[in-house]
Amino acid sequence: MSIYIDPEIAVSLRGYEAPEKLGFGTAMAPVMFRAIWQDGCWSSGELIPYAPLTVDPAAKVLHYAQSCFEGMKAYRTSEGGAALFRPEMNAARMAYSAKRLCMPPVPESLFLDGVRVVTAYCAGLLPSNSGESLYLRPFLMGTQPDLTVSASNAYEFYVIASPSEAYHSGNMRLWVEREDARAAVGGTGDAKVGGNYASSLLSIGRLKERGYDQSLWLSPSNRQSIDELSGMNFFAVIDGAIYTPALNGSILEGITRYSLIQLAEGLGYKVVERAIPIDELLEQAASGDCSEAFACGTAAIISPISVIGDGDREYELADAPGPVAERLRQALLDIQEGRSEDAYGWMHSVEPVV
Repeated sequence: MSIYIDPEIAVSLRGYEAPEKLGFGTAMAPVMFRAIWQDGCWSSGELIPYAPLTVDPAAKVLHYAQSCFEGMKAYRTSEGGAALFRPEMNAARMAYSAKRLCMPPVPESLFLDGVRVVTAYCAGLLPSNSGESLYLRPFLMGTQPDLTVSASNAYEFYVIASPSEAYHSGNMRLWVEREDARAAVGGTGDAKVGGNYASSLLSIGRLKERGYDQSLWLSPSNRQSIDELSGMNFFAVIDGAIYTPALNGSILEGITRYSLIQLAEGLGYKVVERAIPIDELLEQAASGDCSEAFACGTAAIISPISVIGDGDREYELADAPGPVAERLRQALLDIQEGRSEDAYGWMHSVEPVV
């Protein structure tokens, strides 16, 4: 790993103090990784002190949204070390997102170098409470400064980090979004790009006024079937089986989603991936056939859903948190934090830099 380490890194780390209340993504680690794509190739990368970026006002990222990102975590293991959860899947998904926006994919080796070196130098900042972690945010952006509607010829890749609590604790109240669409099939719904999140903000503002936590988005093609939340995938337990919307081109293929399906099947649950009509689900919630529902994602891990609001009616889930969600969450955390055998080979150890 031929990464340049800025001499000021040691000073930045010595002077860093995390706040007593971490929150999520608000306390930034004092270091970051940077690599530059220029003249058709990537630099080897450097670890530098965390600082504001200098971006030309005409940079493509600011005008034509040439940017994608990932969300991932490093966990403190039971032995006190650090480990990344399935980082190769984040590298592959970022490459997919980059290609969708006509950007050069970050090579897997460079991506892994970036997240590993940030984790290694920030290992001492990993929170010690179960469910907390070092949240890592790799991102890629086009920096060519001109206003032609075309792909950039220069890019920068960064990895920043934040010691964090879980994104959402406790039960969630969802609002069925029947007016707007977050993304479309053939668009960028299955890529992790900022525009998908920007398009959800208006809905989030409306639902907050109604006392809800997240939007439950419907398929843009028919407004009848469930897609996902603004930043999480959706699961429901119906007659003892676990259901989740099938990937359809407008749903992000969540790494936590994929992992939970594997875990659930390994624990003996029946998992069904198919279109889930919203009206059917609401009827099942009212009748009790749908006993619990939960959302999942890197940031939140698993968040139980207690209420789904639709129009002037609320549908309460019988179990919130439910036994299936709690069992899956604990099973996943036990692997991530080193209490259970990693039979799937998901965890990648990182040697701390003392």
